[in-house]
Amino acid sequence: MPARVAPANLSASARRAARSQLDGVLPSGAYPTPPWAARRADGDYGQPATQSWREIDWSEHVRQAEVEGRTVRYVDLGEGDAPPVVFVHGLGGNWQNWLENLPRVAQSRRVLALDLPGFGESEMPASKISISGYAELVDAWLERLGVGHVAVVGNSMGGFIAAELAIRYPERVERLALVSAAGISITNLRRRPTMTIARAATVVGALTASRSRAIIARERLRHAVISPVIRHPTLIAPDLLYEVMQGSGKPGYIDALDALTSYDFRDRIGEIRAPALIVWGREDVLVPVRDADEFERQIPSSRRLIMDDTGHAPMLERPEHFNRCLVGFLSGQ
Repeated sequence: MPARVAPANLSASARRAARSQLDGVLPSGAYPTPPWAARRADGDYGQPATQSWREIDWSEHVRQAEVEGRTVRYVDLGEGDAPPVVFVHGLGGNWQNWLENLPRVAQSRRVLALDLPGFGESEMPASKISISGYAELVDAWLERLGVGHVAVVGNSMGGFIAAELAIRYPERVERLALVSAAGISITNLRRRPTMTIARAATVVGALTASRSRAIIARERLRHAVISPVIRHPTLIAPDLLYEVMQGSGKPGYIDALDALTSYDFRDRIGEIRAPALIVWGREDVLVPVRDADEFERQIPSSRRLIMDDTGHAPMLERPEHFNRCLVGFLSGQ
């Protein structure tokens, strides 16, 4: 998703004016942190999960399925008697966004994570991308795999889709985890400037994906490119960032952003009956933390977890803490 930056060399009045203009484009009051702020991060930030994704031969678990006439790539790992857990990535993402989390959850359950159509290695959908269409696709994909009840975990746009899935298919969703989920503030964005930024972001995303190794190798450049999403990019393992950055610049980006800003389900959030865990980074630049309050207010059986000094990707920034809370929630604690 596009991000806003308040340049440090502007005067205070100029920064206030820039903030006023940008508030109509993106709603969060948080801004990317400077590179040196990473020195003040606590010891939990950026620490890899105990169950390392690097010890898994992922090629043995990557699958393809034809869903609604298009090829969908996904990963299938683990087993267990409890309902499987489905992970849904956000805008510009891929299934690798969940690398730090899949091995831990797979210790006791089957886990599934897909590349949404138009992202990763999945084909563009046959029809125009929409939030409701993505929810239908996820339901059809699970039906294709013979999967019944599931717990669904979604980040950003993936949280929007997961919530829509819970509304449309309540018999499908046993539990719901919304991680910095879109669907509230994003519907207030001014469409024209947002789409202009989106087109620029698509070009930047394509360049980012093609030059990701060079970007990651240079700390200042890494910070500049990734800090709108991740609070302290220099504290995240380079090989993990490389995997995540491969989701940039895919053909579904602009259509998916258009879908995000044109679909409003705020009057239906209260229809969600599945127990919900709402996880947010307090310094999320892209989706304001106040949206967590609104999700918690509207979803009857929900609770909220806010992580300090954390951005838009808590599952990557604080994976050990995230995994512990997610596993506890999935087990009913």
